[in-house]
Amino acid sequence: MTDLAAYATLFLAALIAATILPMQSEAVLVGLLLSDYSPWLVITIASVGNVVGSVINWLLGRGLERFRNQPWFPANEAGLARARKWYHRYGKWSLLLSWAPIIGDPLTVIAGVLREPFPVFLLLVAIAKIGRYLLLAAVTLNVF
Repeated sequence: MTDLAAYATLFLAALIAATILPMQSEAVLVGLLLSDYSPWLVITIASVGNVVGSVINWLLGRGLERFRNQPWFPANEAGLARARKWYHRYGKWSLLLSWAPIIGDPLTVIAGVLREPFPVFLLLVAIAKIGRYLLLAAVTLNVF
């Protein structure tokens, strides 16, 4: 596999993993790290892809709410009210969990639905996503 193909695969895996589609990017990241690819480049590409995926979720959330009165909408008013209450209780700081499996991706969509300002969203999600990949790379490369 060429370097460009490896990095493109990593970017796409990280991007898709951050959306609501089921995907894992960690295996690709670890595989590249163990294959002597540049750790900083691997972390950077994975982080950018993962953050871009979360931005896609935020944008989907921003546009999704206008359809909430449609019968096919995935949440009813009670469900939206619970999500709003939970998000307002824990607020923007819950976005620091955007890296977490199962809850992370929906958090980024909810942030869009609830109109979290984009600069705040981007900063907190970037901290979470970059931090996760830095930690994973450090463990993989036995930095500790």
